[in-house]
Amino acid sequence: MTLMLILGVIIGISILILILIIVVYTIIVYNRFKTLKNGAEATLGQIKVALKKRLDMINQLVDSVKSYASFEKETLSKITELRSSVLGAHSASEIQDIEKQSRQLLGNVMVAVENYPDLKTSSSVKELMDAIKDIENEIARHRYTYNNIVQEYNTKIDVIPSNIVANMFNFKKMDYLEFEEGEHELNQRPKIEF
Repeated sequence: MTLMLILGVIIGISILILILIIVVYTIIVYNRFKTLKNGAEATLGQIKVALKKRLDMINQLVDSVKSYASFEKETLSKITELRSSVLGAHSASEIQDIEKQSRQLLGNVMVAVENYPDLKTSSSVKELMDAIKDIENEIARHRYTYNNIVQEYNTKIDVIPSNIVANMFNFKKMDYLEFEEGEHELNQRPKIEF
């Protein structure tokens, strides 16, 4: 009888240890999901700040170029509208749309700069162009970081056993941040160097 009691205690302790391991594992995986999600959201916030800086620089560039080239009121109001929408954007798709529109605006301004040789040599225009180039690099770095975080997050949702925790807490896949920079786009992309 004592052997049965000892065996029962060992089985009971083993079950408790197994339950404890499962609970600890669930907590660790849950916290990793939350950490990745928060990291992705923070990086998306940095991209929003960089996009706002880009729009500010485009606005300053338009102001510098205004005396040489005429810009429609629509261009100026589009810059203002995009600056406002950057802060309200919450998803990768909204950021992608804003990025695309601001890139088009930049392309339009670049065409105006290219049409006036005096502007190309203007020190203020050169400084603004260099600042825009730096912001472009910053956006690219943040996008790379964001997509790496999203890749790890989405992979954890797909693989066993972390997918069990993802299903338990209803974690959904996140969208990658993809800017239109394919081969076609790169050929049409405005050059920022003189």
